[in-house]
Order: sequence, then structure tokens, then C-alpha cells
Amino acid sequence: MVPVLRLITIPISHYCEKARWALERAGMRYREEPHVQGVHRVAARRAGGGSTVPVLVTPDSAIGDSAEILAWVDERATPEQRLYPADPAARREVESLCQRFDERLGPSGRRLMYVHMLAQRRLTLRFNNQGVPPWEDRLLRRGWPLIVRLLSRALEIRPGVEVEDEAMAWGELDFVAGLLSDGRPYLCGERFGAADLTFAALSAPLVVPSVYGVALPQPELLDAPTAALVQRAREHPAGRFALQMVAEHRPLPVAPDGVAPDGPVAASS
Repeated sequence: MVPVLRLITIPISHYCEKARWALERAGMRYREEPHVQGVHRVAARRAGGGSTVPVLVTPDSAIGDSAEILAWVDERATPEQRLYPADPAARREVESLCQRFDERLGPSGRRLMYVHMLAQRRLTLRFNNQGVPPWEDRLLRRGWPLIVRLLSRALEIRPGVEVEDEAMAWGELDFVAGLLSDGRPYLCGERFGAADLTFAALSAPLVVPSVYGVALPQPELLDAPTAALVQRAREHPAGRFALQMVAEHRPLPVAPDGVAPDGPVAASS
């Protein structure tokens, strides 16, 4: 029997979605262990990682970086499912793009959406806490003011930071649109790869895809400024590309044991 992998996550995290997508695309069985923000640090360390998620626990080790998880999955994937090219120079190009998105698009998009969503408590709790242990759900609800302060400190949220993050995020969208302007079907080469998966997954806070590891609040549920932000991102050429990659290459999420995901998201309190 092949041991079931364990994936420690914050359910809505786009870096965790990056790992989920790679595992599910490669057909690898895993058990997701979702946690709320703050508690995830303890869970990550207990699993053998650092203080961030995702952490993939394998029979041999714990991998605490989404890029390293992609590489681990790729080494065990079938040839038609490989995410990285065999040619060393081509692989370096892919890895360089992935690193750029990890360091620029990922953090800026995450903080930008947190700034918007932390002001919408009921909606945030409704979608943020999907699948987490009940005691963690209660902890976040009852300690919401403290959690907001801790998150703001951890993410370095300060007045006006959303303007900087929006400029950074749209700069990355413009960069990707520039790459695609020559008519290429994918960011690198003629087939879907790690750069496309990384970009599409890390664009999730901006384009809010309907296919994701957990349900995401669609624009009709968001307040007007947040919905306008999402709509603008979806209309951007790079945003359309991200949604296309999700539609064409992201498997429909299913539980590791083959059971369909949970039903509708529980109502907030």
C-alpha cells in the first residue's frame, strides 16, 4: 500500500492551493489537515516543517515550501504529468519565473486581499474556516479582534499598504501579459507547466476562481470595492489566462479518499 501523504494547510491559502493542485493533478492520494491562521504555525512545526504552510509530510521527510513540494511531486509524476522540462536551461527559466511569482505576486496579492476581507468579518469567517477543527473555528470567531491585530502585525498591514500591493500585483499581471503577447499558449514552452500552475494559483486572491481547493467568495458576495477589484483582475489579459489555466488544468477538487467535497459552506455566526 502506498502511504497517504499529509498536507498541512490554511484552507484558503493560495500557496497551499499550489501544493493541492500539483498533488491532485498527479493523482497522488493525500489527507489535508486544515488549520486557521496562528494555529497553523504550531501544526506546521509539529509536522516537521517551519512556521509556514503548506507542509507536505511524506514517508521520508516533511517539506515546508510550496516550490519544493512542486519539485517533489514532479519527480514522481508520470511523463505526461511532469511540470518541469528535462532540459536544464529550460528548467532554470521555469524555476526563475516561479520564484518571481512566489516572491512578488504571492505576498502582494495575499496582503491586498486580507486588507479587503478583514473588514468583512462575517464573510471572512464563513469562507476562511472551512474544514478546520471546530475548536479552531470557535477560537477565531471569539478572538476576532485579537486575530486581526496579530494578522495585521504578521503581514505588516499599515495605512496605504494596499496601494503599494495593488501596484505590485498589477505589475506582475502586466509582466505576464507581456510574455503572452507573442501568442504563446503557456508561459514556458508548448505545454502546461510549473510556471503556469504557480502563476494561476497565486493569482487566486485577485481573480477568485470558482474551482479551488475550498469555496471562495464570488464577486456577488463581496462588498463593492472588493468585487470591483476582482472584476478588474478577471478582465486583465493575465487574469483571463489564470482563469483559463484553472479551467483547463485544475482537476475538480475531491477528497483524497475519492469522496466529493463537503456540501455548502456553513453559515456564519
